[in-house]
Amino acid sequence: MKNKYFLLSIISGVLIVIDQYTKFMVTFYIPLNYSVEVVEGFFNLTHIRNSGVAFGLFADRQFEYKAFMFIVISTIAIFAILMILHRNPAEKKLVQTGLILIFSGAIGNLIDRTLHGEVIDFFDFVISGHHFPAFNVADSCITIGVALMVADLFSGKSPTDSSAKVI
Repeated sequence: MKNKYFLLSIISGVLIVIDQYTKFMVTFYIPLNYSVEVVEGFFNLTHIRNSGVAFGLFADRQFEYKAFMFIVISTIAIFAILMILHRNPAEKKLVQTGLILIFSGAIGNLIDRTLHGEVIDFFDFVISGHHFPAFNVADSCITIGVALMVADLFSGKSPTDSSAKVI
């Protein structure tokens, strides 16, 4: 059981540092709302701020305590992730990895919300002339983590606890 907490500490520590470092570098080298083309017509580094949630949802909604509300929701989600990780059987490696990635991303974006009141996004992909919503390393961790958990749901393996029977 201690092994998953060691993994949580090491992996999330590394991912949070990478997330915060990349956000710092973007903030330092790219002015707000400015893009640097990396791959012509496909990929840019664009410094934007997202006061909403994933992919800019609710960014256009303005209310006094929005940042505080997102901080509280993120904090509750982080504690829920830790509780689920604690109860997750060690054999469920996809779920464990997914939870660690989601935890890392949630912490990375929580740091931004706490320090700036919004999240720094910068990966900007253009596909067939359409911009995909900008995102960051933390968002990538969350997305990959959710994908791993969904993959585990559809893996077809039976639950490890034989006492949990469907009636």
